Amino acid sequence: MARLTINGETRTIEVDPETPLLWVLREQAGLTGTKFGCGIAQCGACTVHIDGVATRSCALPVSAVESGQQIVTIEGLSQDGSHPVQQAWLALDVPQCGYCQAGMIMAAAALISSTPSPSDDDISAEITNICRCGTYNRVRAAIKLAAETASASQKG
Repeated sequence: MARLTINGETRTIEVDPETPLLWVLREQAGLTGTKFGCGIAQCGACTVHIDGVATRSCALPVSAVESGQQIVTIEGLSQDGSHPVQQAWLALDVPQCGYCQAGMIMAAAALISSTPSPSDDDISAEITNICRCGTYNRVRAAIKLAAETASASQKG
């Protein structure tokens, strides 16, 4: 049994402790926004937040998540899509196929949370997700727009 707090809701889930968190989220919790990409924590399609830190869930056994840690998936980032990163993604028409975008958004949200005004070097260092469609320039622009929007909303 695993006791997990996912998107603010504590759940007890019967699962093998070595099951990757990704599959617990998708199969047991029914949260399918987090995607399977590579299975070796390289592409970032499976990115979620654990206590605010962007974490690749496909290679992380559920047993590594401690009781009380807060897991946030794309479904829990905001109830209505109003998170500054989600809004910037829409404003700049970032996605093409969209498959990697939930993980990319989660990575960007964690970056902005830890680094409110990320530089190009910060973005390059922290956003290592892979996008087959090559939307990297729009991703970078959206991260900067989201950071500006978040900063402005905190000031006003």
